[in-house]
Amino acid sequence: MKINLVMIVKNEARSLEKCLRLAKPLVDRMIVVDTGSEDETVEIARRMGAEVFFFSWIDDFSAARNYALEQSDGDWNLVLDGDEYLKPVSRSKLEHSLLAHPGTWLGGLLRYDSYPDEQGVSVSSSVLPRLLPAGVRYTGRIHEQPAGDYPCYALSLEADHDGYLYTDKGERNLSYLERETKEHPEDGYYQFQLASTLRNLKRLKESLGYFRRFYRLSKGEEAYRPGGVVLYLYTLLDLGTMECLEEAGRIVEQEEAALGGWSDFCFVCGLFYMKRVLSDVGRYIELLPRIESCYRRCLELGERPELGGVVGTGSFKAAYNLGAWYEVSGQKDLAVQYYQMAAKQGYEAAKERLKAL
Repeated sequence: MKINLVMIVKNEARSLEKCLRLAKPLVDRMIVVDTGSEDETVEIARRMGAEVFFFSWIDDFSAARNYALEQSDGDWNLVLDGDEYLKPVSRSKLEHSLLAHPGTWLGGLLRYDSYPDEQGVSVSSSVLPRLLPAGVRYTGRIHEQPAGDYPCYALSLEADHDGYLYTDKGERNLSYLERETKEHPEDGYYQFQLASTLRNLKRLKESLGYFRRFYRLSKGEEAYRPGGVVLYLYTLLDLGTMECLEEAGRIVEQEEAALGGWSDFCFVCGLFYMKRVLSDVGRYIELLPRIESCYRRCLELGERPELGGVVGTGSFKAAYNLGAWYEVSGQKDLAVQYYQMAAKQGYEAAKERLKAL
């Protein structure tokens, strides 16, 4: 079995050496295609033993990915970006997992994304199809995906990704996504990606229309849909108008059966019920117990990184919010209990509340 690393890169001098060093023990060849670097990316790739090719950028990520794949003679192609770092796993374990399923299928990599937020840095997880059998190619100008209707199975592969801490590619991606949504107006995936990009750029009102179109167009079985629904809800809550809260309430009701077993959804539901009560206490006072039940449900479900979502919604973040709920409702002993639970997992906000109490 031959496994090759296949990458496209541009100006990745900050992180490329670490990326290649961690991937090298798992692969037979390292193929790096440069799309126009102006730093030491090419020199670093060659020094680490990679074969370097060049591709003139034509505003199409799939075209670059596919050119890189054409240089590979592997039975399987491991696709990484220059700011992704594989966690330790043996080659024999990886090969064993690649023999687990018959036919043509894609291997899923569990990626942990670090990103800045109001609390400092948070982490989210997602399973991405990154180990491709020979012959599989990409489609899509931006946020490219493997072409074909192949199943994706999780492998014994995990990686950390820190690129969001150093660069914000939202403005760069925006023009690509606007073009894709115009060319493919009935594609829910591009509607979701444009909505998410506008949200990240703090353009919440603009994102809302695209979230609504994504929600209308997605059928329910798409892998990106649950995360899109949760981001849609967060956007409605952030806007916070009575109309947005009404809309959020309808979505919570519609999605509860499908997503009620996922801590990320239960977590945002807890926030929804809190905002709903605060919007009109007299009218919505009966919803108060649901705040507590949502966060308790999060802790019951626990952390399931393979399902994707924000790390902590099934553990320390839910425990902290329960602590806050008990604190404001005058149940100090319970507040301390759940703050301690979150603090033991290293959550600094919980440590601060314990000091205050």
